[in-house]
Amino acid sequence: MSDHAQAPLRFKTQKNLAHRLVLSTLTGRPVYFSQIRPSSVNPGLAPHEISFLRLLEAVTNGSSIDISYTGTALVYRPGLITGSAPGSGASGGVIRHEIPARCKRGVSYFLLHLCLLAPFSKAPMNVLFTGPGVITAATPAGDMSADTVRTAILPLYACFGIEKTIELRILKRSNIGANGQGGAGEVHLVFGDQVRLPKTIHLLKPGRVKRIRGVAYCTGVSASNNARMIEAARGVLNPITSDTYVFSDFSSAPFIPSKDSSNPDARTKTGIGFGLSLVAESSNGALYSADVASPPSGAMPPEDLGQRCAFQLLETMSAGGHVSVAAAPTFLTLMAMGSEDVGRVQMSKRVISDEQVVDLGRDLKAFGLSGWGFRESETERDEDVVVTVMGKGVGNVGRKIS
Repeated sequence: MSDHAQAPLRFKTQKNLAHRLVLSTLTGRPVYFSQIRPSSVNPGLAPHEISFLRLLEAVTNGSSIDISYTGTALVYRPGLITGSAPGSGASGGVIRHEIPARCKRGVSYFLLHLCLLAPFSKAPMNVLFTGPGVITAATPAGDMSADTVRTAILPLYACFGIEKTIELRILKRSNIGANGQGGAGEVHLVFGDQVRLPKTIHLLKPGRVKRIRGVAYCTGVSASNNARMIEAARGVLNPITSDTYVFSDFSSAPFIPSKDSSNPDARTKTGIGFGLSLVAESSNGALYSADVASPPSGAMPPEDLGQRCAFQLLETMSAGGHVSVAAAPTFLTLMAMGSEDVGRVQMSKRVISDEQVVDLGRDLKAFGLSGWGFRESETERDEDVVVTVMGKGVGNVGRKIS
């Protein structure tokens, strides 16, 4: 049967919608989603999901997106991943993607999935995220900050031989705004390393944590909040390793047009707050991250936030393994897309049993990629297992579904 005649894979509800769309684009399999929030007060696709579909349309050529009248059903037929190729919607080699004000997800929601597509693109991926809905900080929905994407996720691509011309710049910082909605930040992603197939990996010794790095940021509030967060975090982390350095970044709050109808030129501040991103690196390159940002209500002292982030990092480190929960979807997806060889990575049982990771394994098998094999780790840690993944050799084939 030819690719264009394939029946779409069927999924119910909006669960893992973005990652399933990414797998659909990578494998060329059309997908059908039904029962998307049918009983909600606002049924159908959420603003961040619609925005992600528009982003997919911008970085691909030939994709078809059909949404039902109520928004509760979606059919997606993927096309060729073109990135920022001339004539594909990029202006001056850059795709400008505007995130709407009603978006409640952080910009990392878009970055993580876009980075999975970038190595298999026809041309480099050069995307500028703008608009009143760009939140660069961590969010209550569980999104990590853009800082953590830059320091804890992008370096992992080097394990697969993908490391040239990869840059993530935060041009305007923003915390989550009022009512849990956008913050008017600005982020620029450049992903210029396109490969035929990711390299097969064998990572069986996570090593011991040797250093901790981080970024304390505040937007539109006193810069002293950074010093208070850093001091509280170091009080917890210094006994673990003395090689702890947290960078401090202060920026003014971004402005957005005011809703005051009597003064159409009025502008108001948004995205005010502070937060902390921490990353621990082991002697063998394993990365563990933690992220905490102030809530929209602001009812959290900087000292409490710093301690909470430090304890969150310690909990992630205690799980062990070479891959944390935050990085597992990226890591395991790239392993499945690699050459037809068996890759191995040591992971914690706590990470493997996480609901997000279990759902990923089911999705990979549904899209025709390999399942996972498990065996006990040969190290002294009983909580770790070795996960084996057979690559399918799909890679950057430029498959097009019309």
